[in-house]
Amino acid sequence: MNIAVDCADPYRLAMFWSQVLDLPVGGEDTPGDDEIGIRIGDGQELLFLKVPETKTVKNRLHLCLRPEIRRDEEVERLLAAGAAVVDDRRRPDGTGWAVLADPEGNEFCVLRSAEERAATS
Repeated sequence: MNIAVDCADPYRLAMFWSQVLDLPVGGEDTPGDDEIGIRIGDGQELLFLKVPETKTVKNRLHLCLRPEIRRDEEVERLLAAGAAVVDDRRRPDGTGWAVLADPEGNEFCVLRSAEERAATS
């Protein structure tokens, strides 16, 4: 199974997601390729495909990240890597999530870590 992401610059976007997921881009992939992959499991790949059109509306499918570190630390790490805040759904009691966008505007969520979930259950 692959998860495909349409984009203008597959290499640039794959490098961002490589940093987000701490997984390498395929060794044979280079800037200018129309298709770049990141292996996310046995026989599974996050695949970035070059398309001519730009993103115009909200994603119908998005990734939700459940970090091993605290959610707010992960949000700061991702902002430093090039993400942008789309919607901040974090609540004062520690629940909630943050909606971010990658460098091409594709939304994704950052959820609470397992430690944070356990502390508020």
